[in-house]
Amino acid sequence: VLTHFVAFCHMRVLKNLLRIALNDWHTNCILRRLITHWSASENLEISGRVEAISMTVDSSPKTLDQATEAAFDPNGPTFSNTLFGLPHHPNESTVVVLPVPFEATTSYRRGTALAPEQICQASAQVDLWDSETGSPWKAGISMVDESYPVANLNKTATVDATLARTGDLEALNRVNEAGCWVNDWVYEWTKQRFRHAQIPAILGGDHSVALGGIRAAIERFPGVGVLQIDAHSDLRKSYEGFTWSHASVIFNVVDRFKSIGPIVQVGIRDQCEEEFERATQNSSIIQWSDAAIGAELLNGRSWRALVEEIIAPLPETVWITLDVDGLDPSLCPNTGTPVPGGLNWRETMVLFAAIGRSGRRIVGFDLCEVGAGEWDSIVGARLLYKLAGWAIWCRANTPGGFDERA
Repeated sequence: VLTHFVAFCHMRVLKNLLRIALNDWHTNCILRRLITHWSASENLEISGRVEAISMTVDSSPKTLDQATEAAFDPNGPTFSNTLFGLPHHPNESTVVVLPVPFEATTSYRRGTALAPEQICQASAQVDLWDSETGSPWKAGISMVDESYPVANLNKTATVDATLARTGDLEALNRVNEAGCWVNDWVYEWTKQRFRHAQIPAILGGDHSVALGGIRAAIERFPGVGVLQIDAHSDLRKSYEGFTWSHASVIFNVVDRFKSIGPIVQVGIRDQCEEEFERATQNSSIIQWSDAAIGAELLNGRSWRALVEEIIAPLPETVWITLDVDGLDPSLCPNTGTPVPGGLNWRETMVLFAAIGRSGRRIVGFDLCEVGAGEWDSIVGARLLYKLAGWAIWCRANTPGGFDERA
């Protein structure tokens, strides 16, 4: 009883701070430091309530105990509201998903902040046996609760972004500060997952939320490569004045983190001249535009052979960043900035499988820009399960794949 009372009091304090922070950005900055301090020093998860979580996690493959597995029927219907209807707790999961409902810098269509919740709902219809990776669910896949501070920050930062577009410099600064907060929060969370030999998955939200996860991966695995599936190269120095824009995430990765390995961009078909020049002048960026892919296929080259060339520059450790608009719009009709062209479902699955079977390790991934729509969520849920499945498969089939504790 006393433990629940203390947790309740913590939550009341946090809520009051948030109410003040909505009107006072300086207080919000204080709150940001407070939450970061709590998360780093006391292993707290901010997930709708402040909950102390013991993070004593073994580095061996994580599987359910016999009693829990016996009670769970992977072949039956799902009645749970958990991700994929699975019974795992984040502490016992190999893949842990962080929902980041943040889309303040979205520049066209909104709705991706709703994706984590809608994907979780749609995940109940995903069959757990996979013809390529088997039963990855047994290793543990879970999603932490959505963060109350992030969801509220998204609301205030979205209002500020609208003001910033009218020339309000103070509002612009607040949006940039909000983006910085989200980056730091995702970074700290991802570091914790690496520290406990787990595979982090960031579920946006717009593509800007991927930065913190990639930063942590670079720190943990210097020279890690990035496979980016995207319609846009995201190499703008800033967009609409926003430093942490969804259109600038890869620019920020390249500009700020010198230990990054090769970045292979696939499906690019919408970028400005400045972005094209940055890509061609930076030897660490290998860009496969939609036009280049199409030309190879029209010349008779097989997709499988082309995929082997696409992934060849990637090192042993890989982070996959998937902006869903990199796929054909029929798979993501409500994404924020859809563009004709892109990878179809089979091509995407072949690309995932090629990474998985190549001996490389998928150390983490993000899935961003899934739109607010039933079909979008259905596709998003299946992409999430496929990515988690291949990340788990890589660990189980790569020598030393579980020896990742910092």
